Amino acid sequence: MSTVDAEVETPGAPLQESDPPGGHTELTSARLARVGDVEVRRLLPLRRRRSVGAWCFVDHYGPMSVDGVAGMQVPPHPHIGLQTVTWLIEGNVLHRDSLGSEQMIRPGQLNLMTAGHGIAHAEESPHDHDPGLHGVQLWLALPDADRQAAPAFEHHAQLPVLGIGGAEITVFTGSLADVTSPARTFSPLVGAEIDAVREGDVTIPLARGHEHVIFVARGSAAANGNTLAPGSLLYLATGRGSVTLTASEGARLFLLGGEPLGETLLMWWNFVGRLAAPPLDPVRLARRSSGS
Repeated sequence: MSTVDAEVETPGAPLQESDPPGGHTELTSARLARVGDVEVRRLLPLRRRRSVGAWCFVDHYGPMSVDGVAGMQVPPHPHIGLQTVTWLIEGNVLHRDSLGSEQMIRPGQLNLMTAGHGIAHAEESPHDHDPGLHGVQLWLALPDADRQAAPAFEHHAQLPVLGIGGAEITVFTGSLADVTSPARTFSPLVGAEIDAVREGDVTIPLARGHEHVIFVARGSAAANGNTLAPGSLLYLATGRGSVTLTASEGARLFLLGGEPLGETLLMWWNFVGRLAAPPLDPVRLARRSSGS
């Protein structure tokens, strides 16, 4: 799913914030938005933080019943300058794009679309869709050097799973510990779903040079003294070698992270770009300030 009816624009000039101090944590709340008939929890972007690594957009929707109704209906729309990551926890969705790709996605599978210099796609519940729907839609900003890459689509039904304590961790993009997803990425990062098979503590290794976010899609958890539930996002600055999660049995969480992008993003509708500020004219500024 991608935004069509819901605004992605972050008002004001593109923000280049200073790096948070090492070890810094921050808990924020989602705002509600609508994409077609589906209500989503929008966790990123924030006014004060455009991206975490290359991750620049996080929507969480469901769980919801779509039994007897149309379900997800996001008609064809364009994208540039990003990758879309579609991941389901429950249900099924059909992807179609202007390259001719047509792919059903189900839980535990990855649909990854690279927009590059431009692509259009649609994501819709098929006519005979499953009765429930629950998932996340994520965007990865392409580094400036790769923004004009050729558009592409890939589907991965088999992804590496890492067992740590009572959790099964599926690495759908990037790398975590000693496992790496087969999905193509353009910067060092990680995207992983954490399934708490048993209640208890899980210590997850982190790359010290990466910043990360953690959010809960189902159940509850705690990390670094913060209680996490659907609709909250925990940010972890660079400098951490691990994070310990205490999760309820059956909880489903997501870990996203990467090297700080170091670029100022401009996001509007379904597009991710860069915007250089025009040069200032000191003479005109002086005249305006003097009232002439």
